Amino acid sequence: MTSKPDLRDPRSKYPQPPFPVQPQPAPGLAREMDPRPDHGEASYRGAGRLAGRRALITGGDSGIGRAVAIAYAREGADVAISYLPDEEPDAREVIALIEAEGRRALALPGDITDEAWCRRMVEQTADEFGGLDILVVNAARQQFRETVEEFTTDDFDKTMKTNLYALHWIVQAALPLLPAGAAIITTASVQAYDPSPILLDYATTKAGIVAYTKALAQQVIEKGIRANVVAPGPFWTVLQPSGGQPDEKVAHFGENSDFGRPGQPVELGPVYVLLASPEASFINGEVYGVTGGKGIA
Repeated sequence: MTSKPDLRDPRSKYPQPPFPVQPQPAPGLAREMDPRPDHGEASYRGAGRLAGRRALITGGDSGIGRAVAIAYAREGADVAISYLPDEEPDAREVIALIEAEGRRALALPGDITDEAWCRRMVEQTADEFGGLDILVVNAARQQFRETVEEFTTDDFDKTMKTNLYALHWIVQAALPLLPAGAAIITTASVQAYDPSPILLDYATTKAGIVAYTKALAQQVIEKGIRANVVAPGPFWTVLQPSGGQPDEKVAHFGENSDFGRPGQPVELGPVYVLLASPEASFINGEVYGVTGGKGIA
């Protein structure tokens, strides 16, 4: 008996704006969002594509990182997630979801703007899992400012350290531990190519992530390691209502995509699975845009 294919109009598959105004203090919690983001908790189905693998995902408590953690666990990987201590309620849910798949889970609360912590959490992951072969650097800071005059040195410092410095520190710590066949995946943004004026510092770091990863890919392929970038467009994550966008933009977030809605984190999970999997053995230094039809150019 042939099962009926799941054919639905992608425009109406997930919630569409307008959304309620819902400001939160940074870093925010996904559980407080309305509608709650779909990270694949009830829908993602694994197929053993990452069986026996060992992954570290930064920003794994919510948003894209949470969707990737769920997908990786259901594909057979052990998963460590890093997150800020304030995000513990969301992180506990992710740890439970990983363990429900019979996989090992490691919670790593800490601040990735601290170089020593970045290096220590990589070591802890490898010690706990007996190695490391997937690194997903995803955690990010996004806080809008209306004018260039409002972007303080402190703003720049926090955004650069969260989005760029931490990437460098984590990669440096991980490289001696990664075997041939391992994968590094970073998270950039459509903002790297089409920056919003109110996200000046964030967009700058996302462009930097693209350049850094492309350069890194040329180095690490000499060790048999691949490095690639995912560049999302508007995705419904807690970054938006916790200061990433003005309230009025949160209410209409994603409506200018070709789909009339923002993407849900679950829609990114398969891309990160592909880039980590053996099927992607000839993919290196690439940028995968998932932008809701707007492209990256």
